[in-house]
Amino acid sequence: MAHVQWTGGIEHWTHKGDIKLFLWQKPAQPKVPYAGTILFVHGSSMASQPTFDLTVPGRPHSSVMDWFAERGFDTWCLDNEGYGRSDKHRPINFDISNGADDLAAGSEYILKTTGVGQLMVYGISSGALKAALFAERHPERVARLALDAFVWTGAGSPTLAERRKKLPEFLARNQRPIDRAFVHSIFNRDHPGCADEATKEAFADAILTLDSAMPTGTYVDMCSKLPVVEPRNIKAATLIMRGEFDGIASLDDLLKFYELLPCTNKQFSIMQGISHASFQQKNYLMVYAILHGFFAMPEPSYKG
Repeated sequence: MAHVQWTGGIEHWTHKGDIKLFLWQKPAQPKVPYAGTILFVHGSSMASQPTFDLTVPGRPHSSVMDWFAERGFDTWCLDNEGYGRSDKHRPINFDISNGADDLAAGSEYILKTTGVGQLMVYGISSGALKAALFAERHPERVARLALDAFVWTGAGSPTLAERRKKLPEFLARNQRPIDRAFVHSIFNRDHPGCADEATKEAFADAILTLDSAMPTGTYVDMCSKLPVVEPRNIKAATLIMRGEFDGIASLDDLLKFYELLPCTNKQFSIMQGISHASFQQKNYLMVYAILHGFFAMPEPSYKG
């Protein structure tokens, strides 16, 4: 396995009480107009840098942070407690609510460090649940919210139906081991062929450089405690991004959530040829364009 190193960014640290949290920043390119500040939120089975600052030889713009930085966005990601470089020592399973607490601490640090008033927040899979719960708790900090591979109640989800079969195992321990075969399963479970082999291997190398086990908390929550988010309490402009083949949530589940969002500045995008882990799919540049269109969209001057 290749040992992956990350370069070209700025390492930051903050605290949640006595817990150390790692943040990684790729600043906006200075030669383009500033477009906003983005906080990217990772999912259940990988830390932040493998997800958002990946390098794949022969695959340009594999780092979504670099792509958005080139377009004027100050980009940040954070390792939730229990993942990557952040503290892992507490004997808990690091659930979705705890992850939202991490985002509260991380966002406070980003806002103070940069001086901006609000953030654009993108979360994927359980990271979308953490991001949505954070937006509920701290609406004043979130200008726009993008939820990718999101799930609300879990109704009609084939992925969660299979995962629930292992719920007793997840409840019995705070961590679950991962290996290269597990990373491959992320791409193979819904619709094989959506990601190329070089990207799968680079993604696995990056993930396994930082972690050999992952917390069980988000799996427990997604299998047994949904819904954990109330759409009526999310005040920010919101984009729902659903991969065409993603098995984590049914279309009906997401449309019902979308209908209840109170902000009329909202969008729903079905992403063709995408399963899960959308930034690592063959159609990743399409995903970037969808997200960029939402984050770069001018604020409406007339609201009725």
